[in-house]
Amino acid sequence: MEEIQAQIQIALDSIRPYLQEDGGDIEFVAFEEDSGVVELRFLGACRTCPLSVMTLRGGIERVLLTSVKQIKRIESVK
Repeated sequence: MEEIQAQIQIALDSIRPYLQEDGGDIEFVAFEEDSGVVELRFLGACRTCPLSVMTLRGGIERVLLTSVKQIKRIESVK
């Protein structure tokens, strides 16, 4: 489990600079091993951005699903 969380953090670190360019960021909240669901929280400007769903599905989800095979779905939490 710790290895998976480390892989998720590495993948998020590769995305983070792009989010920070626009005043935002992303935080890893949890990984549910049984369901393969990763919970993430948008921070800064990303919290209120109307395009955050597109960022989550089109960018972050694609990178995480490619990087960590155990992940089945990505969810944004408040």
